[in-house]
Amino acid sequence: MLTEERYNLILERLQSQGVVKLQELIEAIGASESTIRRDLVDLESRHLLKRIHGGASLLNQRSQEPGMDEKTSKNIQEKDAIARLAAREIRDNECIYLDAGTTTLAMISYIEAENVTVVTNGLSHVEALVNQRIRSYLLGGMMKIHTKAVIGSIALQNMDNFRFDRCFLGTNGVDLELGYTTPDPEEALIKRRAHQLSGQTYVLADSSKIGEVTFAKLLDLNEAILITDSVPPHLRKGIAHKTKIIEGSAS
Repeated sequence: MLTEERYNLILERLQSQGVVKLQELIEAIGASESTIRRDLVDLESRHLLKRIHGGASLLNQRSQEPGMDEKTSKNIQEKDAIARLAAREIRDNECIYLDAGTTTLAMISYIEAENVTVVTNGLSHVEALVNQRIRSYLLGGMMKIHTKAVIGSIALQNMDNFRFDRCFLGTNGVDLELGYTTPDPEEALIKRRAHQLSGQTYVLADSSKIGEVTFAKLLDLNEAILITDSVPPHLRKGIAHKTKIIEGSAS
């Protein structure tokens, strides 16, 4: 296969998935690991992708956030593993906050604690909670069509009516120095307020988010427990020095 043909296949797969793993590319293209690694280096030098631990991702547009449907199709196994771990942290009779997002949404079917009350700003989350017969409250405010998340000043005022034992937040970036980030400053305000009203904060992030930085800061690393499927080895020591990590493989 010609080099440009390999490049086109890599970029097509990236456009459809957002993130691709090195092993996946080796199997799909039928080339050696060293060849694919060289291809990724060359494509990164052309500013067509970003190499990440174990693969590659589309170049990050810091102020743009993928929609709920797009996020649902990415890193499904990793998010499921994280969701299981997060749900185990919930205890009987607790009041918790579930942030809008696909990984927190996946938590709901794994909640086994009894007599739990959930507050959320996720439209999809309320439907899932009702189906699970879990007592739930949806924040009022402006609904983001793109992500089905409630944001804005009314949502912030609404949230002040509650206090939480734990909150579970999504993020788009986890950086050793810059902490947890998300593309939308208004969503960042909601997440930060949930943290302030909670006894314990967890941030849920699959490994593709680690090392990324987006537009609006949520928290410093030491303000929350990180729940993830894996941490790149070169970042593990630094992150573990700043916060507790709950980690579980997707396999």
